[in-house]
Amino acid sequence: MEKQAYFFLIAIFSLITIGIETAQVSHHSTHTHGSLKLFAFGDSYADTGNWDKNSGSWLEPYGFTFPGKPSGRFSDGRVLTDYIASFLGNQTPLPYMWLKHSNKRQAESGMNFAHGGTGVFDTWVKGPNMTTQIDQLKQLLQQNVYTKLDLQSSVALVSASGNDYGFYLQYKNGTLKDMPAFTKEVIKQLAKNLKRIRDLGVGKIVVLSIGPLGCLPEYTVKLSYQDCDKIFNSGSKFHNHLLRLAVDNLNKKSMKSDFIILDAYSTFMWAMDRLRHKAGNSSEYKNPLMPCLTKKDSYGVEEEERKGYVICKHPEMTFFWDLVHPSQNGWHSVYLALKPTLYRLYD
Repeated sequence: MEKQAYFFLIAIFSLITIGIETAQVSHHSTHTHGSLKLFAFGDSYADTGNWDKNSGSWLEPYGFTFPGKPSGRFSDGRVLTDYIASFLGNQTPLPYMWLKHSNKRQAESGMNFAHGGTGVFDTWVKGPNMTTQIDQLKQLLQQNVYTKLDLQSSVALVSASGNDYGFYLQYKNGTLKDMPAFTKEVIKQLAKNLKRIRDLGVGKIVVLSIGPLGCLPEYTVKLSYQDCDKIFNSGSKFHNHLLRLAVDNLNKKSMKSDFIILDAYSTFMWAMDRLRHKAGNSSEYKNPLMPCLTKKDSYGVEEEERKGYVICKHPEMTFFWDLVHPSQNGWHSVYLALKPTLYRLYD
């Protein structure tokens, strides 16, 4: 049990992926059954623009690949939310914080309530936890921004990537011994959130599981980027096992398959293996465990220096952009691996 709990130490990192661009991912095909609205909830892996514009991903070099300047996403370009919206035949949903500066038409593709650094419970980030994010959608229903009919033909993307665990250990004096019990509380609350989204009328809910945390560059650097940390990865599997049990239970109670898990663990691993093969004999880019963006004195990087950081020459050949977030290429590879699961949204 001590080993199962140990993995949560890595959750101290803050997954704060941000974004504002609502551009359509036009260079990738969409589904032919018609467009569906997308509503996103959770943390940085889903957020496309709800973070403070004066910090983090609003600074260079984020947005380096797309759109060529900081756009709010904590990546060099597009993130998973962009690709899923495109798959659904729609533009990236409007970030909630920009609603008051937008017209009704801009909200037609859905809404993104996700806020980087938040969790299912409160964390160190002064942003809305997932319960509050769902409250925001409920308020928009009451204000007739959306109708029940709108939600019936929509999809919710939900991401809970570990901020609750980091906050519990770092700020709440949580112990490793108590972590398995706390994990159950996190999954219990996440399941309540999923059910509540469904009860509001959303037709399909996809929830992103936790990826192989032991493969994040923040931790592979300690292994000279040569391998993933097996203890951390076993911890990811433990979390995902509990999540699957909770989702299976929700589907049994609803007598439908309204809740779908997007397997981040398997797809991250598949995508990294794919990039290894694509790199061929290129010693520079055949290691997907290395990030593209590093500090000047970081291990193993001798590329172009830019204002205290280093950007690799070919971000389009990498999986990770920084220490914890995939690059645009990484997210696109994950999206390709998730596509067979996404087709279930049209069942």
